[in-house]
Amino acid sequence: MRVYGPGGPMPAMKEAAATFGRAQGIEVQVEAGPLPAWKDKATKDADTIFSGFEVMMSDFIEALPDIDPSTVQPLYLRASAILVRPGNPKTIGGAKALLEPGHRILVVNGAGQQGLWEDVAGRLGRIADVKAFRSNIAKVAKNSADARKAWVEDSSLDAWLIWTIWQVANPTLADVVEVEPDLRIYRDTGIALTKRGQMRPEAKRLVEFLASAEGQHNFVKWGWMRA
Repeated sequence: MRVYGPGGPMPAMKEAAATFGRAQGIEVQVEAGPLPAWKDKATKDADTIFSGFEVMMSDFIEALPDIDPSTVQPLYLRASAILVRPGNPKTIGGAKALLEPGHRILVVNGAGQQGLWEDVAGRLGRIADVKAFRSNIAKVAKNSADARKAWVEDSSLDAWLIWTIWQVANPTLADVVEVEPDLRIYRDTGIALTKRGQMRPEAKRLVEFLASAEGQHNFVKWGWMRA
């Protein structure tokens, strides 16, 4: 079976798919990254497609007509978080601290984080918070992979607004600081069958496995929330 989707959920999806494949005696290939990297292949042979949030899934349905919209199933959520340099040298205590002048913030405008920083900064309905946050944005990356590269190459960046799962996948690069509950944003990963997948019982079993207690274990390990 062939499974395609974005890079964020990939570690958990790949491990869960491997667990399922061993139990079923099926090779499950998971390929992840920006849509242009795998769109042509997925058009030919995808059985399932996973997403990084609901807007992304809607975009996939538009870009890949073989996805059956009726099979879309949201699976697990992850929370927004702030990654800081190891040891948190700037003693950043949360998202509200990033409104103070002098911080150099890394954000992503695209992939599963489209609009994330504005959702966090504007959560309390104060335009002054959005202005303050924007004035501290030092780098806007297109996706999480580009953001990771910028974080490694530019040590002047002291805060990276992203999802909790990225610190789990990159524990030596950063420490994690929780976003305050009143500013916290959650987005999901979901799965859908293609027309090809609809014809394959094993693809339907994979979707069932991902939503099961055993599948959930793989996702929780990589920082996703319990269903």
